[in-house]
Amino acid sequence: MTDREVGVLAIGAGPANLALAAAIEESGSTELADNTLLLEQAPDIKWQRDLLMPWARSQVSFLKDLVTLRNPRSRFTFLNFLHDQGRLDQFVNLGTFHPLRWEFSDYLQWVAHNLHHVTIQYDSRATTITPEPDHDGTPKAWNVTLTNGDTIHARDLVIGGGRDPHIPPVFANLPPERLIHSSHYRTRINTINRDQPLHAVVVGGAQSAAEMFYALHDNLPNSHITMLVRSIGLQNYQTSKFVNELFFPSFVDEFHDSPPDMRAQILDEMRLTNYAGLAPPFLDELYMMLYQNRLTGTTRSEVIPMTEITDAREENNRITLELHDRKTGKTAPLTCDLILLGTGYDTRMPTIIRNLATHTGTTDITVNRNYRLDLGPAKAAVYLQGVNEATHGIADSLISVLAQRSNDILTDLLTRRTTPEQRIS
Repeated sequence: MTDREVGVLAIGAGPANLALAAAIEESGSTELADNTLLLEQAPDIKWQRDLLMPWARSQVSFLKDLVTLRNPRSRFTFLNFLHDQGRLDQFVNLGTFHPLRWEFSDYLQWVAHNLHHVTIQYDSRATTITPEPDHDGTPKAWNVTLTNGDTIHARDLVIGGGRDPHIPPVFANLPPERLIHSSHYRTRINTINRDQPLHAVVVGGAQSAAEMFYALHDNLPNSHITMLVRSIGLQNYQTSKFVNELFFPSFVDEFHDSPPDMRAQILDEMRLTNYAGLAPPFLDELYMMLYQNRLTGTTRSEVIPMTEITDAREENNRITLELHDRKTGKTAPLTCDLILLGTGYDTRMPTIIRNLATHTGTTDITVNRNYRLDLGPAKAAVYLQGVNEATHGIADSLISVLAQRSNDILTDLLTRRTTPEQRIS
């Protein structure tokens, strides 16, 4: 076991914390950069690791990379990555703003490899975070324990590991081996014998559910595949250019300054811009696949809309679902072998943040405009990335605001280090 001391510890080396790392590298403060550490639980960096299908595309413009909207001259831009890889001409020739997901994932690893001062520690997962109290009882630092027993002493924390998967209560009593959440799709599907004639059921009506439904036709070629959708049918994301202005980093100020009831109304009206919908080109591809199946007489897959699952139980080594037809009000059983959940993520704060709040006696987990958790006059800080939709808008969990958000956090980090009462002697 080893102990280490750093100034800034960022948990998770996904897009959010990589954007912050790039901003810190370019801040001019070598001292801050040299004392910043990112923890990544995996052996490498992958973007949406378990949904990296070869045909999947980013739904956000490549110009909304980790840095461009903060600093278009940055050496960490996606375009510079393409230039470095010798693919810039070919990418321009594609005529698209939406790169393949695996190429954007490679870009993230490239950024990580090109950090000169900020360090990334792989195969490292934080298990507990406890505050180190100052003389007034407020935190002056954080002690973070890793799964291998190592400890890291950090003045400031940045938590950017994403939300916890949402498993609807109706599936709570099913054996874990029968359930695959989209966040574990590729890892889990690769453990299943692809030649088995299974009946797989995909639950959900958004992008992740549809991508699993589409991929299963290749991953389980001898299986029957059913997609259950609660709504009237699969729908496009709302892609109006007028509505998309609400994803501008500049809109964060406007949203943050709005009354809570207005924020909730805006989030509700923006639901179809990011949730419960599909990217229009992919929706067309999905429909074409189903049409071709009908054309050739293939009946191994189906999409059943307006359907709710009221019960799920294991019977005779299979799963029985009770399906409520919203059109007729009737209920009928459906037997299957495997359930794939495109049910999104828990809307509560992630477990690691809730546990941290308990240790600090924080009852209301809210951040200020610069994403810093309210801990009163504490010298130590905690910044939360990607979980602040209620106060910073629907784009908070997306790539769209990463570049500017990293600048907001960086500014706060530097300001606190030059404020006399915030210095640690």
